[in-house]
Amino acid sequence: MKIEENVYALESTKGSYAYLVEDKETILIDTGRPGKVKNILKEIESLNIKPENLKHILLTHHDVDRIGNAALLQKETGATLWASKEDIPYILGDKGRPGVKKLGSLFMRFMRVKTPEKIKSYNDHNIDDIEIIPTPGHTPGHVSFLYKDILFAGDLVRNSNGVLKKPPAITNADEESIKESILKMSNILLNGFAQIMENL
Repeated sequence: MKIEENVYALESTKGSYAYLVEDKETILIDTGRPGKVKNILKEIESLNIKPENLKHILLTHHDVDRIGNAALLQKETGATLWASKEDIPYILGDKGRPGVKKLGSLFMRFMRVKTPEKIKSYNDHNIDDIEIIPTPGHTPGHVSFLYKDILFAGDLVRNSNGVLKKPPAITNADEESIKESILKMSNILLNGFAQIMENL
C-alpha cells in the first residue's frame, strides 16, 4: 500500500505493519509477526526492488510483532539490522522480558523465531534521511522514526477508532517514560499529537 512517493506499508504484514522506504538506500522499518519472510520478499520484489537492494532494517523496539522476521530477512538480503542499545539485549535473549512481555518470549520460543546474529546500535545518529527519536516507555529502548512529514511511531501510541491513545499500561515497561515520550513527540510535531494529551 503506497503511503507517499517511495514509502509503502507492506500488505504482507497487515495487522503489525512493516514499512518500506526508498531513500538514498532502501530501508525496511520493523518486520512484522513471525512467518512472513517469503511474503515480505515477494511483495518487495513486486515493487521492482531486488531483495539484495534492501540495505537497512530498522526496529522500533523488541516486541515479537516487530522483530519476528528480522533475523531471516537479514540473512536473505544482507541488510544491516539496527535497534536501540537498550533493546538489543532483549532481542538477543541476553535479558529477560518483564511482565506481560514474557508472553512474547514464550511465543518466540514456540514459533522458533530465529535470533539475529548481529545488530548495530543507533547510537544517536540517523540512517539516511530518517531521523531516529528515542521514545522509551513501551520498551526501555523504544524509538520512533521521522521521515519527511511521516512519523513511524511503533507502539508509542495506538489507534482506537481513529483516536490516538497511549497503549494500555500493562503492555508498557514504564508508564511515566511513555507519557514523557508522547509529550516530547507532541512538541516535535507541534499540534500533531495534541488530540491524545487528554487521554494520558
